[in-house]
Amino acid sequence: MAAPFLPGDVAPTTEAAMKIHDITVPITTGMLHYPGSPAVEVAIGKSMAKGDPGNTSRLTCSVHTGTHVDAPYHYVQDGARIDELDLATLIGPARVFELDIDGEITPAHLARLDLGGVERALFKTKNSHLMYEAEFTKDYTHFGVAGSEVLVRHGLRLLGIDYISVEGYGNPNSPAHKVLLGSGMIVLEGIDLRTIAPGDYQLICLPLKIARGDGAPARVVLVDEN
Repeated sequence: MAAPFLPGDVAPTTEAAMKIHDITVPITTGMLHYPGSPAVEVAIGKSMAKGDPGNTSRLTCSVHTGTHVDAPYHYVQDGARIDELDLATLIGPARVFELDIDGEITPAHLARLDLGGVERALFKTKNSHLMYEAEFTKDYTHFGVAGSEVLVRHGLRLLGIDYISVEGYGNPNSPAHKVLLGSGMIVLEGIDLRTIAPGDYQLICLPLKIARGDGAPARVVLVDEN
């Protein structure tokens, strides 16, 4: 007979019952960053190996580093700041879509997908391996205005993509960002979907709570309950 489950015990779980996928890109010195943004540096301040009582590090980076969240305020002057975002949007059912295409994701590409009822959509593309490259790639898969408008019409609350920007490189005035963020949508960039199969998951996305911030790095996981 199994031992009784007592108050205060941790409920047993099995990998078959629930699998947690960490889709966060680690923050490291010299990692990929968007051109014009500051380089990323994780520096050691104090070190026990050098006789200090504890280990203390310093992080220097843009708030749009690695796996990160864009708040509407990033491109909308009166938009919500990162510390004002609704956690109910950042946590909940999400669907991963896979698109094996180059360049811009168009309305024609999106028409092939089942977006009905989806509030959080994550896009796995050819970008997936690029987040670990040292050099920035300019011809990554991205959204333009037309595709962004489709997602807004579908009522999407959160859009995620597997490169450091949802928008094509060098687009003047960032029109896709303005369409997405202008609708109140939250944009999640730089997620690692290399090993993630298309399908439905529970998303948990928790950006740093930076007061009045336009964005923040985030720890992001997908929970597979199937």
